[in-house]
Amino acid sequence: MSDKKRNPVTAAADKVAEKVQELAHPRNEIPGAPSPLPAQVNEPTEPTGPLPPKPDQKGPDTYSPTGQKTGVPQAEVAQGGEFLTTAQGARLYETDHSLKAGPRGPVLLQDHHLREKITHFDHERIPERVVHARGAAAHGIFQGYGAAEGISKAAFLGKDVETPVFVRFSTVLGSRGSADTVRDTRGFATKFYTSEGVFDLVGNNIPVFFIQDAIKFPDVIHAGKPHPDREIPQAQSAHDTFWDFVTLHTEATHHTLWNMSDRGIPRSYRMMEGFGVHTFRLVNAEGATTLVKFHWKPKLGVHSLVWEEAQITAGVDPDFHRRDLADAIESGAYPQWELGVQTFPDTEDQMFEGIDLLDPTKIVPEELAPVQPIGLLTLNANPSNYFAETEQVAFHLGHLVPGIDVTNDPLLQGRLFSYLDTQISRLGGPNFGQLPINRTHAPINDMLREGMHQTAVHRGVAPYRPNSLDGGCPFLAGADNGAYIEVPEPLPAATKVRDAAVSFDDHFTQPRQFWLSMTPTEREHIVAAYTFELSKCWDTAIRERALKVLANIDAELCTQVASGLGLPAPEPTVTLTDPLPSPALSQLGRTWPLDGRIVGIITAGDQGLTEVRTVRHSLLNAGMVPLIIGPKGGVLDGDGDPVTVQRTFANARSTEFDALLLAGAPAVGPDTYGARDAKVDDGAAVASAIDPRVLLLVSEAYRHGKALGGWGEGLETCAAAGIALDAPGVVSADSSAPVLEQLAVLLARHRAWDRFTPSI
Repeated sequence: MSDKKRNPVTAAADKVAEKVQELAHPRNEIPGAPSPLPAQVNEPTEPTGPLPPKPDQKGPDTYSPTGQKTGVPQAEVAQGGEFLTTAQGARLYETDHSLKAGPRGPVLLQDHHLREKITHFDHERIPERVVHARGAAAHGIFQGYGAAEGISKAAFLGKDVETPVFVRFSTVLGSRGSADTVRDTRGFATKFYTSEGVFDLVGNNIPVFFIQDAIKFPDVIHAGKPHPDREIPQAQSAHDTFWDFVTLHTEATHHTLWNMSDRGIPRSYRMMEGFGVHTFRLVNAEGATTLVKFHWKPKLGVHSLVWEEAQITAGVDPDFHRRDLADAIESGAYPQWELGVQTFPDTEDQMFEGIDLLDPTKIVPEELAPVQPIGLLTLNANPSNYFAETEQVAFHLGHLVPGIDVTNDPLLQGRLFSYLDTQISRLGGPNFGQLPINRTHAPINDMLREGMHQTAVHRGVAPYRPNSLDGGCPFLAGADNGAYIEVPEPLPAATKVRDAAVSFDDHFTQPRQFWLSMTPTEREHIVAAYTFELSKCWDTAIRERALKVLANIDAELCTQVASGLGLPAPEPTVTLTDPLPSPALSQLGRTWPLDGRIVGIITAGDQGLTEVRTVRHSLLNAGMVPLIIGPKGGVLDGDGDPVTVQRTFANARSTEFDALLLAGAPAVGPDTYGARDAKVDDGAAVASAIDPRVLLLVSEAYRHGKALGGWGEGLETCAAAGIALDAPGVVSADSSAPVLEQLAVLLARHRAWDRFTPSI
């Protein structure tokens, strides 16, 4: 049968299949190829139809909805055609930019492609969130300093005004069942129950985003999510589709670099910065406007895990971050953050020091615009029910209060639509605001009626206005009655376009600034992260393309990663400039409070318990959390004052602790053999006088840069682990008091960074 008489979809599929057969990967290859064809370094430009499945794949047999076998070729029930279309088949010429009133204007409601694309994306998961599915949350109080009263009339920012809040932290890519310590961006979303209505500040722990326009949000998340054929890898960006997208779409470079830094693996939610990402507009009582960026600054400082720690923790305690948050609150070590703002004049061009404030892939360095504290957030209560609170809380950037307005940031504009649309699907209808965790603390008279899950019992007969049957109620409020009034921003005469401002085109200057702002140790971690992630990509072409991107950031970064991948380092394709480093971007070089730091105390049974008791009380009085580690569970009696063992040699891992104190030299326990505990090497157990699980615990903590301290027989444990007593970050003495004093100094720096010798 000729192609003219055949179904055109089938004919086109056959042609593509022939091409695939010609160019396909050789047989007996290493499994795991993401596609039947090798990737190209450059983005393909010759139109071609969808590729067929790989040889190991097939779709379901073709039957009708009533169980009748149709025999239709599988290619004809899959998507077909060479060109991108709408869901109704109209071909599209552009899908990277929303339809705007001019390149810098607001996004237009008539953008049917944006709405269709985002709406479908919002409804991809039922009932789990499409993104930010893995979360933990807490209740708290926000207290305004009054410092923002000159720039915003928002009541909750007034001096000493206390506002209840609910804060949800999350990972972006993983499912609800994924691990906490994966390398990923973290969500930092805060719901303020203000006297003027709910205000939601929905941000991340990274101040920039992967994309500049919300119309590309489905693209970046589809690329980052597990491959659709195998649903792996889970909660990771170390795979082909992610790196394929971000290396073809270089506006993602800045966010990707932050994610490959230590910021991608925070030590805990308590030690994580938060950012509003976008530029917002604040309005004061006189109507004057100021552009701002929101920052959350943790009182404990910004700290991270090292990569091996994160990997081990994902296995031994995948709930590490949510457990840490809940335990800290339960123990009274309430996490705190200061809310701060960077302020900028609300000029017509909305630029500051040459930086486009509407570009969500850019930051304004704190050296150019210092962060000014305007309030204090304290988390002081855990949820009583995960589903009712943490899972059902619904955030939306359109939940605004008088004094806070949005800008024309094209990512923010799309999120104003997307978040509301998502909640309607995820929570079963338009009344999600009536769920207890979402309810406003301000009176409501909205004239909205019925709908799924309507729990309010409305009165009156006239849910419309104007009316006379309900006495005219509800009435419109004026500015003097606290009405929310959008800033009447003038719009220049503009042409409807799918485009972006020229100032959005620089994708490499700020990533280079970030790299130059890192310490040598932090640069080593970035190199290791890129090398690890790219080595997980199956296609060599994607790795080569990623190196081209890194060459446009820094030659040394590119060379080091290329060496690890066994590939040549390419030359840059842009002129590298040397922007001034921003010390505020580095996590190292400062000291921080010790509240809630977890210190493990290794004991040798009933020996030396008098000193152990003293150390434990000293740590508690200093606001830290001491955990007794013993040979077995239960109570150590000693001289009669019991000491409870909270961790055993069998279940303790170094990743749980910020520091270890060695109060004894524990003998080899009766359960110390490989068949019982895989951490034990039977040969080492026979040769060692000290339990080998303790030696593993200590050596692992040392390798991760954690502070170690010991006295008395505990010094024997250090020596048996092969650790010199004069090594960086190791303190020793005849008694515990001087050890604790020096340990506090070390812990304030988070790690013994001088234990690492960078090569960069």
